Amino acid sequence: MTEVEQDLDVAIGRYAELLAANLHAQREAHFPPDARKTMRYLSSGEAAELLGVDHTYLRKLHRDGKIHEVELTAGSHRRYTLDDLAEIRQTLELNAKKPGTYVPGRRAGDKLQVVSVVNFKGGSGKTTTSAHLAQRLALKGYRVLAIDLDPQASLSALHGLQPEIDLIDGGTLYDAVRYDDPVPIEDVIRKTYIRGLDLIPGNLELMEFEHETPAAIHKGGARAFFTRVQDVLAKVEQDYDVVVIDCPPQLGFLTMSALSASSGVLVTVHPQMLDLMSMSQFLRMTSDLLGVIREAGANLRYDWLRFLPTRFKVGDAPQTEVIAFVRGLFGRSVLVNQMVESTAISDAGLTKQTLYEVDRKDFTRTTFERAIDSMNAVNDEIAQLIQRTWGRDV
Repeated sequence: MTEVEQDLDVAIGRYAELLAANLHAQREAHFPPDARKTMRYLSSGEAAELLGVDHTYLRKLHRDGKIHEVELTAGSHRRYTLDDLAEIRQTLELNAKKPGTYVPGRRAGDKLQVVSVVNFKGGSGKTTTSAHLAQRLALKGYRVLAIDLDPQASLSALHGLQPEIDLIDGGTLYDAVRYDDPVPIEDVIRKTYIRGLDLIPGNLELMEFEHETPAAIHKGGARAFFTRVQDVLAKVEQDYDVVVIDCPPQLGFLTMSALSASSGVLVTVHPQMLDLMSMSQFLRMTSDLLGVIREAGANLRYDWLRFLPTRFKVGDAPQTEVIAFVRGLFGRSVLVNQMVESTAISDAGLTKQTLYEVDRKDFTRTTFERAIDSMNAVNDEIAQLIQRTWGRDV
């Protein structure tokens, strides 16, 4: 059978509609009846780890009546909601000898931490990193705002949104930073099913900022764009401890505006030589472009910049050599920990979930534990950077 000649735009449009409809059906099947995701219960071991206490000490607190009792399973095991954890955390903090022992967020004088996760090349684990970092910080007691600046909107999809269906009338950061009649940033912030984590989703509408900015620069100068993200974040600064921005895999105006607002920058690095060559170009281009907007008046002072090796295959000698090469060049600017490549991460993604959302009983124990231990080590190392920025002894 021969191919039927047809218009390319019509064919692609048909495939887009077919895929969108089936993705929506898949979401309905996984999250019935209203396709809203919820966070699972946490075991007592998970609760203790997130609170930063020993498992036996948590049991003693319950037994002594120092914290409220929680729901029990059929086997008389305690299980915790995120609301339970928040209440327990506040109770422990009230009786702590040192402020911030159990509530790790900002205190008077601490500035908002804005962490941009960037890479010029797709497939470097940028969105996986952003999603797990934002969720881990929220689970540990930080007030977090995650921003999806990638028009592909994978971060939004991981949090239960399908942009072509859920964001037909807008609702991205573009609405708050556009040049013509912007809306208050509060109007595009959504609560998620994870306590302490809010989200500004993304979709293709974000590309409008790239198209409109050249005219805005011509009219009002470079300052017209590079302060946009910083200015809108200032409106909600007191509501959050940390902002995590998943930047698009390109050096456009959105990325530069996000970097101009950042206090910390995380560059994901896939440890392959071709990816290093791509990153070399990315770093050079970023430096040149940011230099231009700095000369135009941008304040590009940052607290930290780190490189994160991602998708690391344990035991892979060439990847190990590449990481050693990068460490030799960049020294302490490379995180001590790396994110391992794991089927647990990819399998969780099949149902649009992260490692923190899935039930570990659905995975091989060793596979899951290696993946979650790696993820926690990376995210907690970044949390330590944030704490040091606030002047705290970690």
